[in-house]
Amino acid sequence: MKSVEGKTILIIGGGLLQVPIIQTAKTMRLHTVVADMNPTSIGFQIADEAILMSTKDVEGMVRESKKFVQNSPIHGVITAGTDASMTVAAVASALQLPGIRFVDAEAASNKVKMRQRLKEFGMPIPSFAPVWSLQDAKDALDSLTFPLVMKPADNMGARGVIKVNNKDDLTNAFRHAKRFCPTGELILEEYMEGPELSVDALAFQGQIRMTGIADRIIEREPYFIEVGHNMPSAMSKEVLDEVERVMAGGMRALGIHLGAGKGDIKVTKDGVKIGEIAARLSGGFMSAFTYPLSTGVNLNRAALLISLGETPDNLDPVITRVSIERSLLSQAGKLVTIGGVEETKKIDGVSEVFIQSKPGDIIKDPTNNIDKSGHVIIVADTLKDAELVFEKVKKTIRFEVDEQFSITEKEIGDQARIRFGKDICWVCKQCDGSNCASGIPGMGGVGRMETFHDNSLALSEYSILPGYIRDHILPEIQTKFLGYDLKTPIMAAPMTGVGTNMNFVMTDADYANLVVRSFVQNGSLAWLGDGASPEKYKIMLEALKKSGGKGILICKPRADESMLVDRFKQAEADGVFALGMDIDAVNFKTMVQKNLSSITRPLDHLVRLKEKTKLPFILKGIMNPEDAKLAVEGGFSAIVVSNHGGRVLDGMPGTARILPKIAEVVKGKIPILVDGGIRSGMDVFKMLALGADAVLIGRPVAISLVGGEDAGIRFLLQKYSEELKQSMSVTGAKTLVDIKRTMLLHKLHG
Repeated sequence: MKSVEGKTILIIGGGLLQVPIIQTAKTMRLHTVVADMNPTSIGFQIADEAILMSTKDVEGMVRESKKFVQNSPIHGVITAGTDASMTVAAVASALQLPGIRFVDAEAASNKVKMRQRLKEFGMPIPSFAPVWSLQDAKDALDSLTFPLVMKPADNMGARGVIKVNNKDDLTNAFRHAKRFCPTGELILEEYMEGPELSVDALAFQGQIRMTGIADRIIEREPYFIEVGHNMPSAMSKEVLDEVERVMAGGMRALGIHLGAGKGDIKVTKDGVKIGEIAARLSGGFMSAFTYPLSTGVNLNRAALLISLGETPDNLDPVITRVSIERSLLSQAGKLVTIGGVEETKKIDGVSEVFIQSKPGDIIKDPTNNIDKSGHVIIVADTLKDAELVFEKVKKTIRFEVDEQFSITEKEIGDQARIRFGKDICWVCKQCDGSNCASGIPGMGGVGRMETFHDNSLALSEYSILPGYIRDHILPEIQTKFLGYDLKTPIMAAPMTGVGTNMNFVMTDADYANLVVRSFVQNGSLAWLGDGASPEKYKIMLEALKKSGGKGILICKPRADESMLVDRFKQAEADGVFALGMDIDAVNFKTMVQKNLSSITRPLDHLVRLKEKTKLPFILKGIMNPEDAKLAVEGGFSAIVVSNHGGRVLDGMPGTARILPKIAEVVKGKIPILVDGGIRSGMDVFKMLALGADAVLIGRPVAISLVGGEDAGIRFLLQKYSEELKQSMSVTGAKTLVDIKRTMLLHKLHG
């Protein structure tokens, strides 16, 4: 090998993942020129010279490279850990440097072109279809079978990649992928079940040399988040031989004959298949850290030599150890402090710690491989030893966050508005039915939405009366409902029919799972409805079962009593906390549309139904004091004052108008809950002052969940709970039972 000392290498990209190759180039005494669009790039700080230009701007990079060589030669061009192989190929061609053809680099960058090329060469790949529009995606279902994966054709780091389990998921998946797609071109392809491997390889002098195969750890469906990898792979020799064969064939098909290849390879029940192959060294800390630590081979040095037209040497492993990378994930919220970093670095076996987040950052739940707070590299003699070291790391490093800031109200609203679509919900600033986008089906109410509107209007007629000359108090909002401990008196009202009412923003199963999980995580309970469709209750019970039964199933007052008993028995078997019936759903529009009969029942019939289950039984839809007294007489566990959000009959009073009258006759005898028009913690306070023991919230929960999923629900509950505490603080109510009717002023009646 000729000496490369003093030669100039152009490195495309100056971020964290390019630092190792820049450092390696300097140890080889190469003259380093780094190109990046970020003037404060870390690569610029250690390079000899800098070119300020986007790694994605092919024409601009060629222009700047040509300008550079007018004064000083460039002997090679390379990238590592970033998807800039098209730029590298263009510069190599323009300056007549070693490299692959631009058309081949393009095929190794654009996922649609990649699939087409691999298919042409008969390589094992999933079925796929290029997608530009939602209609393209729907048309592709004629030839594709669920589950599928939607992804941008031209992005990396799992940005925009999402699993599509069924047709109901398609619209949401399309919108998610589009957000991360620079050109707008997407790909819809078969989901490949099975473990995934990350493969590094080098191509030179007509040969392809495998230089590292790691097991990837992918979690958090429907997204595909790599939370770490293990080097070397623990797969059998037979499987790894097949992986190498497929990887080499894929590189040849894509024209990667010189330089690095990075593959994501799936091991499926139908054999080894190609996920993706890029014409570059791997990111994810593999080529620069875990492989060298595991083998003693400097892969960056080998790749640099190839880019300079030289033959790489020292590719044979000289040590055999296990090295792993693990992601460091902070909770969502505003990052306040990071602790334990220096202590973590001192743990035996920890090789490197990289912290990407900094105090003040708003951390969101990750949806791709970029949204992480840090990484740790560990080396040990065995995988078990390495994993034990990581357990120590998790106990040592600390991300302290203020969860209130994980997402903003505007972000929730904007995302919900997009996902609902213009015909379903405009996510109005004041959600009171006065300017609703839809009726029923939809997110609105029936008729002229007078009942929907009066729920908010009735609450708005009350003002909160402060009282300041007293002892200072620190409000406490924890409570119990039927013996269950709640951190907040705010629960989720039962909502179903995501497809029918919410434009298929997600499946009913996804909605139910999310709302139940989120409320349990935040110290509360979600109520689920059995829906108009006869079989939908099974979806709801499955979601409750996953949460250990921590939730409540509310059934429609179906005429067919056997259908109700089936639901009761299954709920008992699944360990559900409580049951109930929304007795007001007798005229419910979606039930009528499906020709499903719902009926009213006299007290003795309701009692007979209640006695068919051992679970607490709640009556929802109480709108007059007589029904409330009968519920107490019948021995029911609780009542919910509700007009079904204005979705049963127009011209009914807002719940805040009738709640005080009901409280007069049954307060203290059984728990009183209420829903309807609650849009703030101040509204929660008003409902408690008017006689409720706890509240249910419907539309705001749906909007928050659609717009922000877990983070959206957390934001909503924290916001309303904090506003409730503020209301208690100014009135002097230390606990929920201290909230009195005298703390309110009715604007019309005093």
